[in-house]
Amino acid sequence: MSLRVITGSAKGRRLKSVPGDSTRAITDRVKESLFNILGSDIKGTILWDLFGGTGAVGIEALSRGAAFVYFLDRSWDAIKTIRSNLEHTHLTDHAEIRHGDAFTMLAKPPDRKFDYIFIAPPQYQELWLKALRAIDDNIGWMNENAWVIVQVHPREYQSLSLQNLNEFDQRKYGSTLLIFYEKETSG
Repeated sequence: MSLRVITGSAKGRRLKSVPGDSTRAITDRVKESLFNILGSDIKGTILWDLFGGTGAVGIEALSRGAAFVYFLDRSWDAIKTIRSNLEHTHLTDHAEIRHGDAFTMLAKPPDRKFDYIFIAPPQYQELWLKALRAIDDNIGWMNENAWVIVQVHPREYQSLSLQNLNEFDQRKYGSTLLIFYEKETSG
């Protein structure tokens, strides 16, 4: 699959894929739909691409005006791919790439807050559930009006009972489901 930046300062730039089949790249159709939902709200935000992969979602966010993206992946091939894609798109100044395990990181005391946390882990391993529960248990990673956005295959979906996060939307695009969560507001 050919990856590219759809809009913004790096529009049209091709992105490298991670070698092998360890990552599942987001299609342009899904990525465009996601950023149509986020709209101009992405400008000036801080995003965490929790399972960075190719970096396509975070790079798209930067290209569209996000202030900063934190990329995390435990695969060195993914880290090298993200670094190469950031250099190619000239967006390295607004990004940090960290090699590490998402669950180890999520268990730590938060050292920053995010407006968006994007979760697209390897499929069919219930890693998205584990990550979502970890964020729910350590909600300090999120700013006040922050969202968590999960990308899974529709067959992976299951409804969850969470303390601090509330599912508020779902969008299905063929074999991809985007699920949106926001911080629960005390009412």
